[in-house]
Amino acid sequence: MTAVLIEETTVSRRANRIAVSVFFFIAGLSFASWASRIPDIKLKLHLNEGALGSVLFALPVGLMISLPLSGFLVTRFGSKKVVTLAALLYPVVLVLLGLVTSVWQLAGALFLFGVSANMFNISVNTQAVGVEVKYGRSIMASFHGLWSLAGFSGAAIGTLMVSLRVSPFYHFCIICSCAFTLVFIVYRHALVKDIGNTSHPLFAKPDNAIMKLGLIAFGSMVCEGTMFDWSGVYFQKVVEAPKELVTLGYVSFMAMMAGGRFAGDFLITRFGVKHMLQMSGIVIATGLLTAVIFPYLYIAAFGFMLVGFGVSSVVPMVYGLAGKSKTMAPGVAIAAVSSIGFVGFLIGPPFIGFIAQAVSLRLSFTLIAVLGLGTTVMASVVKTENG
Repeated sequence: MTAVLIEETTVSRRANRIAVSVFFFIAGLSFASWASRIPDIKLKLHLNEGALGSVLFALPVGLMISLPLSGFLVTRFGSKKVVTLAALLYPVVLVLLGLVTSVWQLAGALFLFGVSANMFNISVNTQAVGVEVKYGRSIMASFHGLWSLAGFSGAAIGTLMVSLRVSPFYHFCIICSCAFTLVFIVYRHALVKDIGNTSHPLFAKPDNAIMKLGLIAFGSMVCEGTMFDWSGVYFQKVVEAPKELVTLGYVSFMAMMAGGRFAGDFLITRFGVKHMLQMSGIVIATGLLTAVIFPYLYIAAFGFMLVGFGVSSVVPMVYGLAGKSKTMAPGVAIAAVSSIGFVGFLIGPPFIGFIAQAVSLRLSFTLIAVLGLGTTVMASVVKTENG
């Protein structure tokens, strides 16, 4: 009888893990599908680079504005309901992006895309924290690894659709249909009850522990934002890579970030969260400084690989710690950490631009390396349950 109960518990948590993994995959696939068709939508609306940059800002605005709302919804209604709704809404807004015919429609759709993305982010990470608690060991990084894997898949599908001359609208309809099918299959296996004390206030001032986790996320996401927006420019202007290899730094970063997330759970279990956070900061700084000191093609690419590995598990770890807060409801705590972290993701790239314009791109990367090392410093004062 005991063996049967143990087996049922194992099947239950495995089903929970598969369901949450699928939700992460849907999120990554939807976002990458949009990103892969930005050039086509830019061409369709006859936008120049400046106009495109301005309208793209609607997405992070929607994301930032909806952070408190997402934490409230998850705490009030439970992450299962919110993640199911978000997993349906996110691809629907993606389809709307394929229908836009004006800049204002694009801005509105991107704002909604940011809102739905954030609802998805907070609710699916709350689900992931609950499943991790049921397993009793680190599995958060592998969930985020699936997001990265979905990103590669979405980019590959987007490339295929472009080569077949499939319009963004029909491309996005295909992705939406796949997402709806996956949600229908797995939503019933999502975690029913969130972990933590949901009796805490729905709106609460973050305590010192949450602020520290937010600052760690801030430092890491500044580095992520830098890699996303400036790696190609760095290889073009500083490394002076051949035109066909300008994206080598970005590809190296992304590949290692995905690989690092799949290896992250093993390393976290082996060394503990605090030590992994400390090592992550050192690896991030080492990678950036390697690219700064030795701006040569393959050495710089290796440096960017180190950055990818360094940042890979930081956000999963801080989300996992925030979701287990003793003073805040899981959804609210994760939303608080996300708020601080995404500020770094948003202000990092402009900061790079200002410093590069005033002095040099290499100096700006050096300053980002110092912020990356801040992860190590902040991790030294973070209390964790498993070291």
